[in-house]
Amino acid sequence: MLAALILSFAVIFVAELGDKSQLMAMTFALRHRWWVVLSGITVATTAVHLISVAVGHYLGAALPTHLLGILAGVAFVLFGLWTLRGDKLSEDEASKAQRNSAPAFFAVTSAFLLAELGDKTMLATITLAADNDWVGVWIGSTIGMVAADALAILVGALAGKHLPERLIQLGAAALFLVFGVSMLIEGAFPAASGIVIGAISVAVVALAAAALRALPPRLRPAALRPAPQVAPAPEDAPESAPSSVGGDGGRAAAPKPSDEPA
Repeated sequence: MLAALILSFAVIFVAELGDKSQLMAMTFALRHRWWVVLSGITVATTAVHLISVAVGHYLGAALPTHLLGILAGVAFVLFGLWTLRGDKLSEDEASKAQRNSAPAFFAVTSAFLLAELGDKTMLATITLAADNDWVGVWIGSTIGMVAADALAILVGALAGKHLPERLIQLGAAALFLVFGVSMLIEGAFPAASGIVIGAISVAVVALAAAALRALPPRLRPAALRPAPQVAPAPEDAPESAPSSVGGDGGRAAAPKPSDEPA
């Protein structure tokens, strides 16, 4: 059970980095007390992940054992690609997080229940529970998500701004892809050593990253596109000669004749 707990904690913590759940946690932390937000997240996560491990446990019991590793590898590769695509709050989710007038605890709990249903962290929990102790996966995945969202709450409460999104997305996607490729290789070649599997996995992901970087920017995943350039502020124009505001068409006003005798 301990191994399943540690594995699921690590996987779900990585999956939550840069996820929309963190964006929601930051937004809620700007409006409500941190312990209320964290309590709502914990309740919602416990419920969603209990459903996830139940589905994964019975699904795993119905599948041949040798297929689980390959299916898990495919799933984690998809998680990595999903992370590269990027994840942002929809207008409806942002509105719920910013303007909900219901009591804070119930607002946070309901928002996270809806946001996590069908999310990649739920799918990752199902995948882990299919081949590991379900109790360990349940506890580890719940702690992993709460810890990741607690980090977002801390940032939202203290700094009020996001973590470096591009770096987080690239790091999380790379970990998912390496993990997924290693599962696929291990499922296809069970006799291969761990060092060889790890080296091949890193090489495959590095080659895939180089291939994606070679594509035109519009064809790359969102996390690999160049950051939009901010137009520099226009320089101050040289001061022009003063002109009349009246209806003289911008001509300089004629000097008034002097009242003093010549």
